[in-house]
Amino acid sequence: MRRRRFLASSVLLLATGVVAADEYPHVIPGHPLQFPKDAGAHPAFRSEWWYVTGWVQDARGNSFGIQITFFRNRPRVAETNPSAFAPRQLLFAHAAIADPRYGKLRHDQRAARTGFGLAEAREETTDVWIGDWSLKLVDDHYIASVTARDFEFDLRFSSTEDVLPQGQQGFSRKGETLANASYYYSQPQLAVSGSVAIDGNGARVTGIAWLDHEWSSEAMANEASGWDWLGINLNDGSALMAFRMRDRSGSTLWAGGTFRESSGTLRSFELNEIRFTARRRWRSPRTGVEYPVAMLVNVGNVEYALEPLMDDQELDSRANTGTIYWEGAVRAIRAGQEVGRGYLELTGYWKPLKL
Repeated sequence: MRRRRFLASSVLLLATGVVAADEYPHVIPGHPLQFPKDAGAHPAFRSEWWYVTGWVQDARGNSFGIQITFFRNRPRVAETNPSAFAPRQLLFAHAAIADPRYGKLRHDQRAARTGFGLAEAREETTDVWIGDWSLKLVDDHYIASVTARDFEFDLRFSSTEDVLPQGQQGFSRKGETLANASYYYSQPQLAVSGSVAIDGNGARVTGIAWLDHEWSSEAMANEASGWDWLGINLNDGSALMAFRMRDRSGSTLWAGGTFRESSGTLRSFELNEIRFTARRRWRSPRTGVEYPVAMLVNVGNVEYALEPLMDDQELDSRANTGTIYWEGAVRAIRAGQEVGRGYLELTGYWKPLKL
C-alpha cells in the first residue's frame, strides 16, 4: 500500500507538468574529488548510487555474498512546489544475500521520497537511509544496517586502503561523448565484521568487501543497452575494476578499467584493452532472462576466468527501480588457481536499461 501511494503521487505530479527549468549539472574532466564531502550525496545530479558488495564467512566456514545498495534520483518534478510532500529527491535501496545453501538469491527492496526524517541522503558525508535501512560513514569505516523480509545485516566495513578514483582521477568515461561520464571512486579491500541473520538464525561473519560511489547526469549513451561490470579484491591485496557498455546487439560500445597493485601502483585501461567473453550462460526460471554468469575477462595482457558462487543471483527490482539484473558473487581464477573474489554485475539483459 505504501508503494502504491508513493508511485501514484509521483505519477500525479508528473502529469501536472510541474518540472524545474534548470539543467542537470555536467560531469567535468579535471574536477578534483574532495573527501569527506564527495562521500556524501550530490542532489543536483540526476542519479547516484552507493554500492557495497562482498564475500563473508561464518564460524563454520560457510561463504556467501552480500549486497547493499542505495540509489538516489533527482526527477526534476515539482521542484518549485513548496509542499514538503513534493518528490524532489527519490531514494531506492536493494539488499541481497547469495547463500548456496538456499539455492537462489534472497533479496528485498525499499523506495521513498526524502523528507520527514524517514528517508534522506546527506551531503556532508555518506549517510543515507530509508526507514531502518541505512549506510553511514563514521571515521574510516562504514556501518550498514538492513532488516529485510527474511534476513538482516548488521555490518561494519573498515577501510584498509586509500580511496581509488576511477577513470581520470574520478572522471569515468562511459561513451564517445564527454557527457556520457560519471564521477566515480571505489574503496576495495574493505574489512568486514558484524552479523548476518537468515530466517532468524544469526551468525558472526568476517570477510572482504568493495564499495562503489558514482554520480552522474548522463552516464549512458542513447545506443547503450546496459553494462557488464566487475570489482575483484585479489588475494595479494591488489584490486581490479573493469566494465564495458553494450549496444543492443551485445557488442562493446565503450570499456574501461583500473588495476591497483598492493603497493599502490595504479594502471588505467582503455577501450581496446578490455574484453568480456561469455563462457557459460544461465536462464532464469522466473523471468526467462539469460545471463553470461561465467565469463572470461581480459584486462591488458592478463586473463581472468569468473565463476559464480551460484548461478541464480538474479535480482528482480521491477517494483522498485523498474528493471531486472544479475548481481553475483564470483571467484576470479587465473592459471587454474583462485586469485580473488568479488562481484559481477550484468544489466540490460532483460531489456535496455534506462537510468
